[in-house]
Amino acid sequence: MVSFYTMYKRRPVGKYHVGVCTNTVCAVLGGNQILAELRDHLGVDDDEVTPDGQVSLEHLECNAACEYAPVMMVNWEFFDNMTPQSARRLADDLRAGNQVTPTRGPGRLVSWREAARILAGFNDDLATEGPPAGPADLVGLKIAKERGWTAPEPGPVSDHAKEPR
Repeated sequence: MVSFYTMYKRRPVGKYHVGVCTNTVCAVLGGNQILAELRDHLGVDDDEVTPDGQVSLEHLECNAACEYAPVMMVNWEFFDNMTPQSARRLADDLRAGNQVTPTRGPGRLVSWREAARILAGFNDDLATEGPPAGPADLVGLKIAKERGWTAPEPGPVSDHAKEPR
């Protein structure tokens, strides 16, 4: 069912599709305000495209990046720790055709058409570009190393786990 997966669109989107997370953590830290200000700034509502065809806007439930809230995505690439001002600046840069760089991931932002091909499984050779993780992603690893914690070794599978259900 295509309507379940938000990355598949049934209507045209802009060259740059902007999603703003408004789930709990992002909302508390400004996601709702960012979305409201972008709607006003761009003159579009959810799932609408600016008249120049450059930017479309979408309200997202969760980008699974709470440690960087509030988070926006452009063509499914992360833009972290956003503010209304940085969101407007990003939207203006996208509309002007200026080069923007995602916070994490590839060193360059691709168009929606290119992103759609990536979602369809075509290799873009960008997977190893840019930082794969940010400092907040690595806090747990740092704490574990400081305390000498390691993952448990895999043990034998219990008889209960082997039984068919």
